[in-house]
Amino acid sequence: MNNLYSQLRQRFPADLAKPLLVDEKGAVLSYGDAEQQSARIANYFTELGLPVGERVAVQVKKSPYALMVYLACLRAGLVYLPLNSGYSDAELEYFIEDAAPALLICDPADSERLGGLFKNQLIGTLAAEGNGTVKTGADQCSPAFRTRDVQADDLAAILYTSGTTGRPKGAMLSHGNLASNALMLKDYWGWTSEDVLLHALPIFHVHGLFVACHCAMAAGASMIFLPGFDVDQVANHLPQATVMMGVPTFYTRLLAHPQFGVEHCRSMRLFISGSAPLLASTHQQFYQRTGHTILERYGMSETGMLVSNPLVGERRAGAVGFPLPGVEVRIVDKGQQPVATDAIGAIQVKGDNVFQGYWQMPEKTAAEFTRDGYFITGDQGTISADGYISIVGRAKDMVITGGFNVYPKEVELALDRLPGVKESAVFGIADRDFGEAVVAALVPEDEGQAVDSAELREQLKQRLAAYKVPKQFYWLGELPRNTMGKVQKNRLRDWDFEV
Repeated sequence: MNNLYSQLRQRFPADLAKPLLVDEKGAVLSYGDAEQQSARIANYFTELGLPVGERVAVQVKKSPYALMVYLACLRAGLVYLPLNSGYSDAELEYFIEDAAPALLICDPADSERLGGLFKNQLIGTLAAEGNGTVKTGADQCSPAFRTRDVQADDLAAILYTSGTTGRPKGAMLSHGNLASNALMLKDYWGWTSEDVLLHALPIFHVHGLFVACHCAMAAGASMIFLPGFDVDQVANHLPQATVMMGVPTFYTRLLAHPQFGVEHCRSMRLFISGSAPLLASTHQQFYQRTGHTILERYGMSETGMLVSNPLVGERRAGAVGFPLPGVEVRIVDKGQQPVATDAIGAIQVKGDNVFQGYWQMPEKTAAEFTRDGYFITGDQGTISADGYISIVGRAKDMVITGGFNVYPKEVELALDRLPGVKESAVFGIADRDFGEAVVAALVPEDEGQAVDSAELREQLKQRLAAYKVPKQFYWLGELPRNTMGKVQKNRLRDWDFEV
């Protein structure tokens, strides 16, 4: 019973008529519906000739049926490859070439274009409403499917993380990795079958899919399944929920809502924040407005959740809490020795939740682990005298904006190819709404001849997902550098830039 779906299925409620999710229109999908729909899709995948271990890439809008596609992949022993719906064709080409999935599922409106781009893949379609060739085919299949038995180390998913060199890496996550994290979080955060999760996150990355959905299913709980974050919609549904997971942007926007307050939170048990740093001021203002203290935690695509503030006890503003059960976390100096209290060091982790390595990158995988088996996160942190871990920075200058990871090098490579741009430096600055905003300092090819910002933005959108495009461009005569010629982004961040 190593299959993740089998482990979740064991924890479904005895009454399968119980809602697994209710969408924004009030339509209910029960646990029994999920069992049958995922079985039909798994049978459909089998009829397509997809063998165990084959990869299925999915770039669709969030919907209940899209979640069923994920469950079907687990059941059929296929490797699920979720792709951000905002990725450009150029980005997609890299992922499809690298992972070589046998099947690509996309929105019906994109099928003709993507079918022309990807000749070696079967193309299936799935719209936000649930219709498309995948559903049409699955509806002809049996609602019974014997979930494939797999090994704990067999792959369940590949998640691509942007690389600092501009080459994204596919993090390979096994059934065992995902199951260990899901079952541990269910207990640590006090989930029960009585919980109702307000789900407004996307389901193409760890937070919305592997944390939120897994926790709800592992508890036999229900979800209010919204297509995205709309502040009025979220405020309207909160009184029916007990748990909400969000990125910091969700909480700043709720605080900006003039009517939001205690009454909206009357049934709430727990607010959780992650995917980006939560400002201490937001933490404090939310408590003052609602009486609830947000629980902040820390994780990565490669590991799932690693550290969390406690369910019972002080949830400290500016800290991400303690190592989770079964997860070993250490903070070390350059000599690989534990740092002193409150000293900054490199965060390294070990546990059953830690991924299997990077897809087709054995050398990169080896370089990211220590000799004694700890994964080198690349994040810098401190640990207090009473054990609270805080994240103070990212060794590789990654920017987290609205919960999405942006690696400056990838954006810089795209910028430096544009006419009129001599060189660029991309970095993040504090932003109340998004946590960090992506901005770029540019040097023009012709002195004093800046390129129109709107034109730059439009050109970048042809190459990058919208969230990676800088919100502001600043033209400089030259970039600040140290004696070794390295751009000093710390100096750029200290300048009085505003979005």
